[in-house]
Amino acid sequence: MADYADPENTLVIETSQGNVVIAMRPDLAPNHVAHIKKLAREGFYDGIVFHRVIEGFMAQTGCPQGRGTGGSKYPDLKQEFNAEPHVRGTTSMARSSNPDSANSQFFICFDDAPFLNKQYTVWGKVVEGMENVDKIKRGEPVQNPDNMVSVKVAADIAA
Repeated sequence: MADYADPENTLVIETSQGNVVIAMRPDLAPNHVAHIKKLAREGFYDGIVFHRVIEGFMAQTGCPQGRGTGGSKYPDLKQEFNAEPHVRGTTSMARSSNPDSANSQFFICFDDAPFLNKQYTVWGKVVEGMENVDKIKRGEPVQNPDNMVSVKVAADIAA
């Protein structure tokens, strides 16, 4: 296992394009980070596709139906908007027009997206593997989409 600064708050995503490592930020969004870790530990994210991928903007995933309409069996989360900017590599929660509707879907920014600042909950940032995020197939919806093969909290990965 790689040596991560905080394995309990590091998410390791094996995608069909290669690994992506996210440093989660419980200091910014403690409830969202706890929720994502719970879903990852239950295997919820394993096999889920990147269903909405927009060039120059972001790659979205986390919908169990692969259409952007679903979430987990758990209640939606109250927003934890924060001052962390949406820049390349930022991970943030997808939601409907209701600020308190984030559940399991999240996105990774390809580029800076300042128009999202303080309107979506930032919960982490890619620290390794951004080149693999860049390889994810684009589309709305994506034809033959890439997926998350497995999503694990680094602390749970055997050495």
